[in-house]
Amino acid sequence: MELTHFNAEGQAHMVDVGGKTETARSATACGIIRMKPETCARIRAGTADKGDVLGIARIAAIQAAKQTGALIPLCHPLGLTHVAVDFDFLPQDDGVECRVRTECFGRTGVEMEAMTGVSVALLTLYDMCKAIDRGMSIETIRLLEKKGGKSGHWRREGTE
Repeated sequence: MELTHFNAEGQAHMVDVGGKTETARSATACGIIRMKPETCARIRAGTADKGDVLGIARIAAIQAAKQTGALIPLCHPLGLTHVAVDFDFLPQDDGVECRVRTECFGRTGVEMEAMTGVSVALLTLYDMCKAIDRGMSIETIRLLEKKGGKSGHWRREGTE
């Protein structure tokens, strides 16, 4: 398979999706931020100094997904129809997993929007908690599933 963001001369270009059929498209991505158990406990209890950090991170993820076309140079701007953001505490109470699902009806996929949403949500959690835990680390941002378009349905092996 060839890289679609380069033309025959090897120059970067925005892929022409004008001839593609509009279809329902969705993508789900996730990532983790690891932290001290004490930091995780404060987020869970809602007692972090900056308030409801998960609520703010949820809004940040939605905003970021909507702005992906402005952030990633060759990414098409899309009219998203839905963005869902969920957070789960890791079983060891040493971090938070963020999942973002994006949807649209369009000519190109929404994978970048889902992954951008996850990235910015986790960066927001870091920003809001860095005063109490500068050692946090953001890990394993990845696409879990995508649906729609010519390539159809793809799901990462080992995901539920």
